[in-house]
Amino acid sequence: MAAPRAAAASAKQVTRRNFAEAVRELRSHLESCDYVAVAAQKTGAPTEWRRALPVDTAETAYLKAKLAAESFQPLQIAVCPFLLRNSSPSALVAYPYNFHIFPRDEHQLGMPSYSFSCQSSYLSTMANDGFDFNMCIYDGISYLSRVQESFARQKIFTPHLRPLLPSQSTSVADSVFKSRIKSRIMHWRKGYAEPNKKDDGSLVSSLSRLILGGETYGSRPSISIDVCSDHQVQLVLEAVNHISDDLVPLVVPDKAGAARAVCVIFTSSKEDKNLFLMDIIQQSKEEKFRGFREVIDLLSSSQKPIVSYNCLNDMTMMHSKFVAPLPPNMHEFMCSLKMVFSNVVDVSHLWRQIGPLRKAKNIQAALSYLQRQYFVPMEIKIEQDGTSGVTKNEQNVLRITKLFAKLSNLLKIGPECQLQSDSAKVVSTENIVFLWGFRGKSVKELKSYLPGLHQIFSEDFEVKLLDKTCSALIFRNSGTAMQLLKEINSESPSLNDFFSEGLKAAGFEVYRKVCRLGLWHSDLAEALEGVSSEVAASTLSECNSSQIYWNSSLMLDLEEYLEC
Repeated sequence: MAAPRAAAASAKQVTRRNFAEAVRELRSHLESCDYVAVAAQKTGAPTEWRRALPVDTAETAYLKAKLAAESFQPLQIAVCPFLLRNSSPSALVAYPYNFHIFPRDEHQLGMPSYSFSCQSSYLSTMANDGFDFNMCIYDGISYLSRVQESFARQKIFTPHLRPLLPSQSTSVADSVFKSRIKSRIMHWRKGYAEPNKKDDGSLVSSLSRLILGGETYGSRPSISIDVCSDHQVQLVLEAVNHISDDLVPLVVPDKAGAARAVCVIFTSSKEDKNLFLMDIIQQSKEEKFRGFREVIDLLSSSQKPIVSYNCLNDMTMMHSKFVAPLPPNMHEFMCSLKMVFSNVVDVSHLWRQIGPLRKAKNIQAALSYLQRQYFVPMEIKIEQDGTSGVTKNEQNVLRITKLFAKLSNLLKIGPECQLQSDSAKVVSTENIVFLWGFRGKSVKELKSYLPGLHQIFSEDFEVKLLDKTCSALIFRNSGTAMQLLKEINSESPSLNDFFSEGLKAAGFEVYRKVCRLGLWHSDLAEALEGVSSEVAASTLSECNSSQIYWNSSLMLDLEEYLEC
């Protein structure tokens, strides 16, 4: 991609330095947009049989996505609100943002987790693509999930306003305490409210304020008054109330939540005081804890359709990092996700509505095919500052945006339209057999080799290599797989050649159990063999039958979970 074009299509790079400004802009763009595309740059992805496979049901695919979400860390999340206009030609207006995030434990509570996995190949590719690791680590935006925030609020107590209660009768000791506090605060305040007109230098002024106990709260002068009870807090508040309206007292709690001091802040004017009070109220609500999650909350409250590629991996990652720990099963996850994002669209399922596109393996392949085979005139505007080159993550989100716009034009999809189900071939899990021990034979070799071992392999079946140790056999005729597994479990003499070759097999229930147990660190053959001995032959007829979508990726269909 040429430099001028890259600059013109650059997203706004967002770190913690310009995060507040970017959030304000994003809020206004969300209000006017039709959809929001998202993409994430992570430290790795599942490999071999741990990635989603054509033989996976929704449940086993979710368990694999859960593993990835809990193992790897997002370092960039690109968010792109966009508008589609049905003009001639069609118009696409996009507002891409690329947020740099990092799991920094700002509250010293061990949240978020410091540990995550990195794949060296991913990091090498990121480095070659110009990924700025220094920006991510030092200026990346921190975050807490909703559950972590709830925990943090129980453990972290920030300075806060406390109402002044009606004055009660006080003892002599209370009167002396309040008089001393009042005198100390008045003397301190005088140094700021009535500064010495004589220019005696900053050193003398600084020493004077140091002796008086002066500090700063943000950019404003402050003084801290130690207290040992709520009663003393009330006495300090009464003393401040009798001195001046330009003072604001904040109660400072300890780690247990009990008051340990009252911080008195000096404000320079009525306007400055009002601004300070507004800042205190705002900080006490959300901003101190949310970090990047403020963006997730904005997307959620906007109720705009979320467009992504490989939605299951992206949505499990977002749920894990910004909402709550992932539930143990797919149904609970979808119900929980629906409370955050009610409308999620996977572009890989949209392009499968166009027959010839069903074999496209990635976004770029789908875009290239559309450009060659379909004429979709469209004006594209990227309404952001093109101040830097395009990173891989923002390339991805812009490709998702462009691809969705073209598919929407072809399929006549609007924000309120319901999508048709993927028309991929449906296969029952009862028709699948997992086979291992074939000593590295290729798919073609297995197809020609197996029929010589038993007549059951003369029937029509497909072979899919899942990893270097295991393959899946998908039989066309119902009952064939079950018959084979029963003969294997009974050690039928008709399978002597099969056994003598060292071949072993198991049904889908064994694979399902491997995924549920999380035996991810073994080769698939090793994991299946360890579990298959525990699954008795008598349970074969009791296995839960499910459907898989052969040669199709998994779709997040929230409509199936409307009754949650």
